[in-house]
Amino acid sequence: MTDKNKQLVSTISDDNKLTLSLKDIEMPQPGADEIVVRMEAMPLNPSDFGVMFSAADMSTAVQSGTDDNPIITADVPAKFMPSLKTRVNKDTPVGNEGAGTVVAAGSSEAAQALMGKMVAVIGGGTYRQYHCVNVRSCIEMQDGTTATEAASSFVNPLTSLAMVETMRAEGHKAIVHAAAASSLGQMLNRICMADGVDLVNIVRKDSQEKLLRDMGAKYVVNSSSETFLADLTAAITETGATISFDPIGGGKLTSDILNCMEAAITRDVEEYSVYGSNTFKQAYIYGALDRGPITLNRNFGFAWGVNGFLLFNALGKLGSETVQSMRKRVAEEITTTFASSYTHEVTLEEALQLKSIAAYGKQATGEKYLIKPQA
Repeated sequence: MTDKNKQLVSTISDDNKLTLSLKDIEMPQPGADEIVVRMEAMPLNPSDFGVMFSAADMSTAVQSGTDDNPIITADVPAKFMPSLKTRVNKDTPVGNEGAGTVVAAGSSEAAQALMGKMVAVIGGGTYRQYHCVNVRSCIEMQDGTTATEAASSFVNPLTSLAMVETMRAEGHKAIVHAAAASSLGQMLNRICMADGVDLVNIVRKDSQEKLLRDMGAKYVVNSSSETFLADLTAAITETGATISFDPIGGGKLTSDILNCMEAAITRDVEEYSVYGSNTFKQAYIYGALDRGPITLNRNFGFAWGVNGFLLFNALGKLGSETVQSMRKRVAEEITTTFASSYTHEVTLEEALQLKSIAAYGKQATGEKYLIKPQA
């Protein structure tokens, strides 16, 4: 094992500047229940960008430094600085997940059992060459699984599984999902088809609609269509969906979904009630692709809820037995149900080039980047 260890960090200074850079850090030494993983593949997920770019205006980004030690700086609008006070002048490690080989292990039986194994890991700061994590933050992969295959074992797989398990736990029977052609959306489709769960997919392009229909999705509605609301109401009527998950956040899509749910529920109701239906409708927002205000045009009665959806909060509510079952399923189906594909591979250094940031920062459907830190 080498004594070199690089880590990608994001820093916001008190002069309203974001800096992205690579820091040389010490090689970790594992505690009793810890392992050291030689990180070999880490995805660039939208969930990573909140830490990486924070509230910076990336149109102001400038690249400096060298090819071996690139530095990116960008301006942070002054109005956002008060909310970032706990980050000011602190190096914040970037990266939520990744995969690699265990090269050192602590003294516990659980840690020693993972020595030499391929594992997927979750936890802050995975964009580095070597990472020390608790054994509970790992999924041991099946023999023959590569780091590239295992790299995205947590965020998208467990989030999509948690959506289905949350649906079941809260007594719903079908789901509405927005921005449904994403990698997570495609994964959710595979889960729902395998488990016999009806899923209403909302997309915004004809090409995205074709993508999902070609993979077997039954209910796909296009938000750019003139008949979108009617199409969405019809799909919800047929499926009985009363829970939704939306990664967009801002705008009126959540409102549209709730209104269409109410319209589907009250379609055959003859007696008017100022309070609307008694059927509870739940909308979860799990992303912020649109950082604007969430607009609710309240034509959906009083039996409803709008909440944020965070993976770790959801897992805490589902219980340890369900979560263990979910993790086991991910390891068994990582090359099928939970498979992720990548269009580009970059080193840690290449991830801090303006041309790379401009590309993966678009978060375009069908464009997913993978960091290979050992290259």
